Amino acid sequence: MEKTKKFAQGLAVGSSIGLAAGIAANHYYRKKQKMSPDKVLDQIKEAFLKEGPIEGSWISFDTEHKQKFAITMDVLSGGITRTEDNQLVAYEFTADAKTGAVLSIDRIISE
Repeated sequence: MEKTKKFAQGLAVGSSIGLAAGIAANHYYRKKQKMSPDKVLDQIKEAFLKEGPIEGSWISFDTEHKQKFAITMDVLSGGITRTEDNQLVAYEFTADAKTGAVLSIDRIISE
């Protein structure tokens, strides 16, 4: 009976440690994981589609390392094109590769 009780206690402690380690590893993995470029582009396209149809879109799957003052981050570059007032207008954007947050959008009018 004593051996069974010690085994059960050991099993409970071991299971608890394993569960805690699994939760910590999952948290660390998610914190380090970057957002997929396709998902970033989908979010930006969704925002543009609220204002009207788009003609095309693209995103680079290679991240660039950018630094602005003391802040460094990996960014993705991409673009959206659509027709506005019978003119093809292109938008180029940069987004944080980790969070997908849009850092800049520039409007470029084709002539």
